Amino acid sequence: MNRKRLILMAGNIGAGKTSLAERLGERLGWQTAFESVADNPYLSDFYADMRAWAFHLQIFFLGHRAEQHLEMAALPQSAIIDRSIYEDAHIFARALHHMGNLDERDYLAYRRLFDLVTRTLPSPDLLIYLKAPVPVLMERIRRRARGIESGITPEYLALLDTFYEEWLETFDLCPILTIQSDDLDFVHKARHLDVVIARIEDRLRGRDELVL
Repeated sequence: MNRKRLILMAGNIGAGKTSLAERLGERLGWQTAFESVADNPYLSDFYADMRAWAFHLQIFFLGHRAEQHLEMAALPQSAIIDRSIYEDAHIFARALHHMGNLDERDYLAYRRLFDLVTRTLPSPDLLIYLKAPVPVLMERIRRRARGIESGITPEYLALLDTFYEEWLETFDLCPILTIQSDDLDFVHKARHLDVVIARIEDRLRGRDELVL
């Protein structure tokens, strides 16, 4: 993997994206970029009143992720981003619209802007999709005990799972490597991380194995 690559992570809340991105960055010397949470000016307002602030939050994330994507693509070394810009529209904005927190007018305006922004972004070299069953996701969310995640329900995670599967059926910007993260402990077991890295190398070389 000597050639510069742009790798995107995708997956439901609690799937392990940040943990894997951190370990891959450390092991492979890749630049890493993470989701904006602590410095997000809309999150607290959004969780207090989702209908009032959903559009504002999605616009903030769109700008943040587009800037992040461009910065990582311009680096001389390989880079990995722990959540892709494409999930914003196809998963989270869609879920907000589905649940009635983003009305039709705002949703269509957002999608139009999203399409314009993403149309000229450099294509990634690989999308790593992390999967885990909803009970596993719920237990991980419970263990990390983030206040902003206290309202997440199994039903919401199941809805996101459905949207992920539908999105990835038509995603064609780059190869996809699907990883079942519930049986892997790449944080504490080096051999598990070795397996993931080997599969990433296979996909980047164009080999056919799509699922780990």
